[in-house]
Amino acid sequence: MAGSQFATPPRVAPSRPTRRFTLDEANKTLPLVQRIVGDIVRVNAEATALKDHLDSLRDNAEITRANKELDSRVARLAELVSELSDVGAELKDYRTGLIDFMGRHEGHDVYLCWKLGEEKIAFWHELAAGFAGRRPVSQLKETE
Repeated sequence: MAGSQFATPPRVAPSRPTRRFTLDEANKTLPLVQRIVGDIVRVNAEATALKDHLDSLRDNAEITRANKELDSRVARLAELVSELSDVGAELKDYRTGLIDFMGRHEGHDVYLCWKLGEEKIAFWHELAAGFAGRRPVSQLKETE
């Protein structure tokens, strides 16, 4: 399928949040997170283009070369996702650069939601609500 992109590329373990953040703490990580997530989006697009190209190849030598390049991109994605996990953020979408930080609202866990291109974390949502359930951080009550 031409032009498709990986939601989760094959052979790349999903990121997992490793800590809880206050809104301020999460916003302070954004310069590093922005670099990592920008690289993830770029490398994912490269891997997708290689996968689409690979699907059209018929020559064994070209297939071998393209597979090697694809493996290299997937390995790089795994490194980047691990780096993001080390920061404590969870990658939700490889194409758009959507991530979540574990936070707190009124004594329970929620996600502080950020997407590549946003200046700061401006939204949060309940764990099961997803992107569609985003609420402005002005409604966040970081009390225990």
